[in-house]
Amino acid sequence: WGDWALYTDSPLRAYENEAGVQAPVGFWDPLGLSASGNSFDFKRRREVEIKHGRVCMFATMGYIVPEYTRLPGDLSPSYGVSFADVPNGLAALSKVPALGWCQIVAFAGLVELNIYNEQIN
Repeated sequence: WGDWALYTDSPLRAYENEAGVQAPVGFWDPLGLSASGNSFDFKRRREVEIKHGRVCMFATMGYIVPEYTRLPGDLSPSYGVSFADVPNGLAALSKVPALGWCQIVAFAGLVELNIYNEQIN
């Protein structure tokens, strides 16, 4: 392999000045996903990585916050389910009504398509 500083013909050199590239590693791509040097693919993967990080942070907060506080009132007045009745963690999956899950999925889809739509141009 030799010394990376001497290998100037690599298409990966195009990413050496991107945010997150730090010495002594430089641009690190162990799986070779950016080996083509295509700028569009690089920017898309970076945006998808940021999006997945946001989802993970929201999921973590959604798992931690109910341990300390609950919203007052009813989650589903027609089914007689209040927020206090919903357990923490994965046990909540069976307590939320199906229409509630449909609303959550629809909201996530709207956010995905309208707010976090890929801004690569």
